Amino acid sequence: MEQHRVTLQLRAKGSFHTSKSRGQSGLTLVELLVALVISLVIALAAVSSLIVSRRGLTTVDAAAQLGDNARFASALLLRLGAQAGFRDVEYAATPRSNNTVGLAGAGAANPDVSGVNNAYPSATDPYNSSTAWRTSSVGYGSDILILRHQAVETFPGSGRSDMTMIDCSGTPSTTVPVDRDDRMVSVLYVDVSQGEPSLMCSTGPSTAQPIISGVENFQVLYGVAGVTPNTAPTATPVAPNVADRYLRADQMVVAGNTAATNANWSRVRSLRIGMVLRGAEGSTQQKEAQTFYPLGLAKASVTGTAGSAMSSARDDPGTIFTSPADTRLRQAVTFTIQLRNKEGL
Repeated sequence: MEQHRVTLQLRAKGSFHTSKSRGQSGLTLVELLVALVISLVIALAAVSSLIVSRRGLTTVDAAAQLGDNARFASALLLRLGAQAGFRDVEYAATPRSNNTVGLAGAGAANPDVSGVNNAYPSATDPYNSSTAWRTSSVGYGSDILILRHQAVETFPGSGRSDMTMIDCSGTPSTTVPVDRDDRMVSVLYVDVSQGEPSLMCSTGPSTAQPIISGVENFQVLYGVAGVTPNTAPTATPVAPNVADRYLRADQMVVAGNTAATNANWSRVRSLRIGMVLRGAEGSTQQKEAQTFYPLGLAKASVTGTAGSAMSSARDDPGTIFTSPADTRLRQAVTFTIQLRNKEGL
């Protein structure tokens, strides 16, 4: 009887032990490794998605900034272009009796609209001295645009400016003109001294300041009425107020004849402006070179090359702009400005 009890107890204990062992079964090492790999894949996918989203937001921000810069540049240049050639009522009412008198001598009247092709101005004499761009320079092919206009006297004899006319820095004139050739001057060009190529504004020696950062290319063509390249004007144009062709700044120059050159500048009726603006490094996810046409992609004819619709685009440095292969977002901006520029004022 005693042996039978012992046997039952041993069997009971053995049964309890077997049941407990089955309850402790868990994951094997292989299963743990598989779970770890799956977790890593999910984490990497989440991080990659976050990085792509962040880069996308950076590109969107850069595109918005480029759009703002483009709008600001076009608005500023449109306003300066509308002001170019403006004379206060006292001088506008009495045109010059002879438009060529004194143009080549001391105190000569510089044209209201002028410029230099493929150059940047001297810091000490931005109106009359410039240096040509080197081929390898950032900003190569960019042009200089010079615009002049008078301030407005509040009323004749008041001696006070109404401060409605501004220069390229946005500064209004606080003084009134003393004669018909006393004008405000704005010089616009590209400079790389700011660490980033920028559209610069100069209103005199040592006054240059950046107004728009990231401008790699600045192109200007001049819509003229009755001007033959590098030739003194002769007969009055058939349509004197309508541009019949677009020329580069160097095509307006008549060698050795300042009066004829200024007469050509007085026949500029519109400006064709082209720019290429760039964003910060890493503002786009693609790293590749791009080709831009600042003055437009249109062809001169069916067989013409892209960007050749303007008469000078075929041989004008910068009118076909190829960017380096980097991660900067870029935008081309093109627009035309109608001028008040007039002969004989």
